[in-house]
Amino acid sequence: MNVDGRLELITKDALEIVTEGELRSLLETSSKPTAYIGYEPSGFVHMGQMITASKIVDMQKAGVDFTVFLADWHAMINDKLGGDMDSIRACGEYMRDCFIALGVDESAKFVYASELIARLDYWERFIKICKVSSLGRLKRAMTIMGRSEDEAEIDASKIMYPSMQVADIFQLDVDIAYSGMDQRRAHMLARDAAEKLGWKKPVAVHTPLLMSLVGGARMDPVDAKMSKSSPDSAVFMHDSSEEVARKVKNAFCPPETEANPVLDMARLIVFPRLGTLKIERPAKYGGPIEFSCFEELEKAYAAKSLHPMDLKNGVSDSVNGLMEPVRSYFKAHPDNLEKVKSLSITR
Repeated sequence: MNVDGRLELITKDALEIVTEGELRSLLETSSKPTAYIGYEPSGFVHMGQMITASKIVDMQKAGVDFTVFLADWHAMINDKLGGDMDSIRACGEYMRDCFIALGVDESAKFVYASELIARLDYWERFIKICKVSSLGRLKRAMTIMGRSEDEAEIDASKIMYPSMQVADIFQLDVDIAYSGMDQRRAHMLARDAAEKLGWKKPVAVHTPLLMSLVGGARMDPVDAKMSKSSPDSAVFMHDSSEEVARKVKNAFCPPETEANPVLDMARLIVFPRLGTLKIERPAKYGGPIEFSCFEELEKAYAAKSLHPMDLKNGVSDSVNGLMEPVRSYFKAHPDNLEKVKSLSITR
């Protein structure tokens, strides 16, 4: 595959590339660049990970050597799963299952933070990053962990988190740092530190965040995203078809196209994976209808020619179809999911 083809795969459906010129140069000079995404093992995986998994698959097809970083120590600092490391690592194994079930090639490496922090050079990097970063900037970057600046006043370990996340990038020696837009500040911190320290500057790839089912009109996309700590805000990978239908039926779905979670699911999940949205409806309401692109669906909904309940039914059916391979995987490999079901999800 030529450079243009590889570039198209990596940038497809991305919200931001920092910078596309650097990414092109990387692909021109490396046949096997490296990339990573970091996740706190902290509870059930929701449908937003379909966006992540699709982008990882795109990168793998483009010849990228991919690492999924399971940030166990970071989850402990962030008080996830009660800060219990055994629970956090059990969740990490479940997350590995979710990625594989969603189609990520098994050539991907899964690395725990525990494997890095045992090394002296990791902490050397951490200290150097702290030396070139202001306290104010580190506090502002605490939004990457869903925390406010003030929380560092109560628990000083939390101010370590942003610099640790940046140290992860350099310790793994990756060319590309990938995440949803909620992790952007960490990547910008890494690029700034790299420039000051003369280290390799990572290209940053950011994809959109899936909106909460309960809505978040006019909210910042980071604040309005699906959340594992709010079950009715998210469709989880282990949800039954009946539970998916219930959640989507009850989802916030205004008559407008703006800030509409059900349209958001169609835009970010259904069309990228299926390329079409089919809606079954009785003949008296217009009969079955099929949309070949999101723009066509959005136009019909804005014109009020598609009822919100019909939209919900179509999206629910499509999502359930996409989740069948995941359900089949966990039916064959239930152990890690059952362990996580027994845990207390703290936040």
